[in-house]
Amino acid sequence: MEFLKVNNLCRSFGGLKAVNDVSFTLKENTIKAIIGPNGAGKTTLFNLISGFTPLNQGEVFFNDNPIHGLQPYQIAANGISRTFQNLKLFPGMTVLENVMIGRHTHSKSEFLSGMLNLPWTWAEEKKIKKDSLEIMDYLGIADHAGTDATSLAYGQQRIVELARAMACEPKLLLLDEPAAGLNMRETADMAKLITRIRDRGITVLLVEHDMSLVMNISDEILVLCYGEKIADDAPLAVQQNDEVIRVYLGEDDA
Repeated sequence: MEFLKVNNLCRSFGGLKAVNDVSFTLKENTIKAIIGPNGAGKTTLFNLISGFTPLNQGEVFFNDNPIHGLQPYQIAANGISRTFQNLKLFPGMTVLENVMIGRHTHSKSEFLSGMLNLPWTWAEEKKIKKDSLEIMDYLGIADHAGTDATSLAYGQQRIVELARAMACEPKLLLLDEPAAGLNMRETADMAKLITRIRDRGITVLLVEHDMSLVMNISDEILVLCYGEKIADDAPLAVQQNDEVIRVYLGEDDA
């Protein structure tokens, strides 16, 4: 059984083929990176898998179940969570509150019972808070629980978004450029965090431009160029792939 199976995904915007007939698989408990030049279709591919952009063609299976055509919240409920290239934290809310929002994906309380503050909702809210703090502690941001999330340093805000995605209890985590805007030390720390998340039993699919991070933590790498797959292999094999070298270094046949 393939953990994630993507078959012949296509998406066009006008006359531009952002993703053109892309297929790949992802094994459970691994880290797979998607790389490629700017405009290669990486984020569009993420949006297709997570339901934020509708498909023109193709299929996506998660744990052998079709998820193409589902809404993003339905895909999240199936066990796929994601972060975004641009931070999407809630201003005016603490770090803990931001993380707890992710945990509420699995809340059984209905809107009315929450509004009425019924006693049985208290225990659930207490558990959501406890679980959120545990995730924050695992990622090293528990000391900032009461801090306004958007007042933190940029690198720490990245980790808050990561914690919120983990609070959804995903089996698969999609990370869109997790090291974007980070300095060298923060990037190294992010690489360690992603590896720890995989070691926690969460499979990771990431889009990333930082090649040192990608090569150091990935089990497999998918390479896109102009919306098409040009390589899908282990890191060393991708490094030695002639087509990948040509795309990144601009070498021609001569």
